[in-house]
Amino acid sequence: MSNLRHKLERLYHAGMAEPAPTLFPDPRTAGIEEFKPAAVLIAVTERSAPGVLMIHRPGTMRAHAGQVALPGGRLDPGETDIDAAVREAQEELGIDPRHVDVIGPLDVFLTGSGYAVTPVLALIPPDLPLVPNPDEVAQWFEAPFGFVMDPANHQRRAIDWEGKTRHLVEIPWEGHRIWGITGAILANLSKRLSWYD
Repeated sequence: MSNLRHKLERLYHAGMAEPAPTLFPDPRTAGIEEFKPAAVLIAVTERSAPGVLMIHRPGTMRAHAGQVALPGGRLDPGETDIDAAVREAQEELGIDPRHVDVIGPLDVFLTGSGYAVTPVLALIPPDLPLVPNPDEVAQWFEAPFGFVMDPANHQRRAIDWEGKTRHLVEIPWEGHRIWGITGAILANLSKRLSWYD
C-alpha cells in the first residue's frame, strides 16, 4: 500500500466515522421531493504532490454548459454509486476501471436540479493517457489536491439566482472557476478528510 493510499484511507475512515460536519448545501433544493441518484468520481492522482482530475463541460450542453465538473452522471438501473462513478470516468475521460482504486463513497449532495449525487473518492495512477469524450468534455485539468482541500482557498460568494441571493463556494485555480456543485462537494470533502490537521 502506498503512503498516499494509506493516508487517504486513514483520513477517510476517521472522517466518515464522525457525525456529519456542517456541510455546504445547494440552496436551491427547497420544494424538491424526489431526487434522481447520480455519482461523481473524485480521482486523486498518486503523486508526491497529488492532484485531482476535473473537466470543463462543453458550452453546447443543455445543463451546466462550460462549468467545471467532476466526471460523473446518473446511475444506470442496477448500478451502485461506485459502479456509476467509475463507469462515467471511463466514458468521459477513458479511465480504465482497472486503474481506479476506490477509497469509498462520501456524503450525498442534493442539487437544485433534482439529483442526489454521491461523490466517490478514489486513487488513480499519475499520467494516465486520458481520452476525453468531446460530447461531454471540452477540456480536462488536474488541480493540486492540497490546494482544493485547503479551506483558505474556499471563497464564499453571493450570487443572484432567480431573484434570490444564493451563497456558494468557489475555488479559483489558474483560471479555472471551481464552483457550484463541484466547489461544494470538494469543500465538503475537505471537512471530512482534515487534510491539513
